[in-house]
Parts: sequence; structure tokens; C-alpha cells
Amino acid sequence: MNKYELAVVVSAKIEDEERNAVVDKCKALIERFGGTITEVDDWGKKRLAYEIQKMKEAFYYFIRFDAESTAPAEIESRVSIMDNVIRYLIVRQDEA
Repeated sequence: MNKYELAVVVSAKIEDEERNAVVDKCKALIERFGGTITEVDDWGKKRLAYEIQKMKEAFYYFIRFDAESTAPAEIESRVSIMDNVIRYLIVRQDEA
């Protein structure tokens, strides 16, 4: 099992319930592909470095999880087509 972190930038134009549903869907995808969520870090609403889809702010979430090496590709392919997800990135965390 490897340690990974999924960074998700969610649209600020949606309601709280919808935003929570997007994050829950991301967590469900991780578990669906054999991952174990260790931590969910909610950074809240932050200003974007540059305007994306006419938005200047968005909500940031960081989900840390353990999974096999095949899981990130599967998760990324599903997250990339999710509505209200502006940007996403999965990185492997090395043991330091």
C-alpha cells in the first residue's frame, strides 16, 4: 500500500450540500478502488491564483489515503469528469 493525497478544488458557486456531496463522492471513489482514507483536510474558501471558468474563489479539500498503485489512475479518471470539480491532483507521499 502506498500513501497518496488527493487535492480537489470545488466550485464556490454551489450550495453547501452539493459541495459536501462532491467531497463524499470523491471519498466513495477512493474506497471503491480499495483505498483507505486516513485524513480529510478542509481548507475552506480560498482565492485562486488565476481566474478559472470566471471564478476567483473556490473551496480546497485534501484527502489523504492509502491504496494500491493502480488506484490513483482509476480515481483520477472518475474525478476528472465530475461536475463542480475545477481542478484535482493526486500525488504520492514518500516516507520521510
